[in-house]
Amino acid sequence: MSAAPDSKLAWIDAYLTHVRGARQLSPHTVAAYARDLQELAALSADTAWPQLDQHAIRRYTAKLHAQQLDPRSIARKLSSWRGYFNWLSEQMPLAANPVQGVRPPKRAKTLPRALSVDDAVQLVAPARPTAGATPEPAELCNRAMFELLYSSGLRVSELASLDRTPAKTSPGWVELDNREVIVTGKGNKRRTVPVGGAAMDALHAWLAVRPAPSDGSDALFLSQRGTRVSPRVIQQRLQQHALTHGAPVHVHPHMLRHSFASHVLQSSGDLRAVQDMLGHASIASTQVYTALDFQHLAEVYDKAHPRAKLK
Repeated sequence: MSAAPDSKLAWIDAYLTHVRGARQLSPHTVAAYARDLQELAALSADTAWPQLDQHAIRRYTAKLHAQQLDPRSIARKLSSWRGYFNWLSEQMPLAANPVQGVRPPKRAKTLPRALSVDDAVQLVAPARPTAGATPEPAELCNRAMFELLYSSGLRVSELASLDRTPAKTSPGWVELDNREVIVTGKGNKRRTVPVGGAAMDALHAWLAVRPAPSDGSDALFLSQRGTRVSPRVIQQRLQQHALTHGAPVHVHPHMLRHSFASHVLQSSGDLRAVQDMLGHASIASTQVYTALDFQHLAEVYDKAHPRAKLK
């Protein structure tokens, strides 16, 4: 039996050797563990591993937070430290794992990114056709998808699952006569959302040229192979469309959902209606858009009020 390591850093080296061999971790992960544990050794200075307790770990966590370290990074360090002490408890007597029960600081809630009304409309509006040119079916399909995402605030998975006609087993479909879309969202909850005029026009144009699906489904939107379009393909098509049309930011399908919610709330102020249309189980999930609404008002104020800006 080999002698036990005689220093804190030697114990870290022994642990890294263990995870490198027994757990077959990648070199990148082992290097991250090494950095996290060396930082713990520096924070704890001359305190031996068995003498560290939960209070000390909380102090180190608070110190890292005070240094503006991202809560996600602190959470990763705590995970590294916790795993190390689990292993160390098998090598020497420890009263307890000092990291157990220590939680990282809460992450600050970030506001979802939404396009301005002008940018959203410009993104989904059809390009001016060249004289005598007829839009390709793929272009009409894309336009109908993008218009519907923005018109009704659908999740990309809900959009991809839509069928042309209703059926008992269908997760969703478009009611053209009623100008509504029926979707099944999270928690298997079905909801009905209105469809705007521009999206209805785009849907009619697409359905006029939509071929029969090659996979035998009743999918509303199709891939180039004629099968049901996937959420990933919708994301890629929207990104390419946004790049082609010079969108000011990186655009993804959920940004159109955020834009829908923010713009409806700006115009109506009806938070409960927006909650129902988005399919949120809790009003708290929808309230983030009130912050976006205030942010929009603040930007308008800063641009418009003659006394808004500091000298």
